[in-house]
Amino acid sequence: MTSFVRGLPLLKYQPGLSHRPFHFPRGKSALHCESVSLPSLAKKYGTPLYIYSASQILDRYRLFSKAFSDFDHLICYSVKANSNLAILKLLADQRSGFDIVSGGELSRILQVDKKAAGRVVFSGVGKTAEEIDLALKAGILIFNVESESELDLLDRQARDRRVRARVALRVNPDVFAETHPYISTGLREHKFGIDIKAARSVYQQVKKSRFLDPAGISVHIGSQIQTAAPFGSAVEAVAALIRELQGDGVAIRLVDAGGGLGIDYYGSAFDPAGEVEKYASALKTALKGLNIRLLLEPGRFLVAQAGALLAKILFVKCNGTKTFVITDAAMNDLIRPALYQAYHEILPVVRNAQAKSGVVDIVGPVCESGDFFARDREMPQVGEGDLVAILDAGAYGMALSSNYNSRPRPAEVLVEGKRARLVRRRETIWDLIGPERI
Repeated sequence: MTSFVRGLPLLKYQPGLSHRPFHFPRGKSALHCESVSLPSLAKKYGTPLYIYSASQILDRYRLFSKAFSDFDHLICYSVKANSNLAILKLLADQRSGFDIVSGGELSRILQVDKKAAGRVVFSGVGKTAEEIDLALKAGILIFNVESESELDLLDRQARDRRVRARVALRVNPDVFAETHPYISTGLREHKFGIDIKAARSVYQQVKKSRFLDPAGISVHIGSQIQTAAPFGSAVEAVAALIRELQGDGVAIRLVDAGGGLGIDYYGSAFDPAGEVEKYASALKTALKGLNIRLLLEPGRFLVAQAGALLAKILFVKCNGTKTFVITDAAMNDLIRPALYQAYHEILPVVRNAQAKSGVVDIVGPVCESGDFFARDREMPQVGEGDLVAILDAGAYGMALSSNYNSRPRPAEVLVEGKRARLVRRRETIWDLIGPERI
């Protein structure tokens, strides 16, 4: 268990790449995001509320740019981590590429910057004909194809439009990565990709098509992976395949190494710059001697620690020896703890040095026993009406939210220095029932 007291030194803000944006400024008792206090945001926008730090997202993006500066590359932000338009615009302004997994995500990119379509990688195992047509019309960079059936569909759609589609087969290297089974994707028993042993013959099929360009090769082994070795092993397997394909007359120009580099959710000492350097070294070593452009798909690493979910305590309830802190945020707002048993550090927004610590369950109001953010968590005593911040919620927070129990989803705010702006209004009940008919 991570206590509030032990978490404090890590939350002392200093500008720079290795520090979190949520901090207690010197001499102040309220938690801030950059230079804006969280109580002021709660007062203006209400709770539950997602809050994001623009500078943190850009800092993390620049870590990748620096680590790969000596290698031809394109950073393709993984849109599924957080698809808010303001965040996409922030990255598009940096000439970022984007990794998408649906036509809806592509529509978001086109809304932000139509020219960014040429920097889009389209992944996913179940692309529809309509989604493929949208991507062909937009002129995306490349399709990451995950089955021979998908390849046939892409060939037909490209033929109908009389265009040539760039293709990368997503190969499955059967590399084990130590992560949660729900977010591991690189083993033979997973639904993703084509067996790397079969890829060579599939590339020969692609080569025969007038409307498919076998320009790349793709691999992605999972998410929240905290060592560089599995990435290196996967890309080594890809490099060996590239050399075989070169002998077959297939000139691979793009290698998509996927994403998946993890963060620390536990408030431990964490050096993001060092982690990115190790990751970069593993990939560049594996691809040494190959004349290719490297595509990278960071998602969680860029946005997770840039975000927090702000909630108000509704009730504090004791059942025997158990104490429950019931907040106005719920599993529909942040499902990761219920879905993955994920850990998020949770802090009282106003610190009180005199408060005694206790062990509590922090839960929401949804009618499910699985509606919790933390169980048996040590933290300072809090009261009804107090605010708490659930940290590291910028990735797979709002993106995985729902309207379960007919609960409108939270508002979202982007903080840039001393300025905070609403980047998604709070839903109303009319947003939920408007599409329905009696």
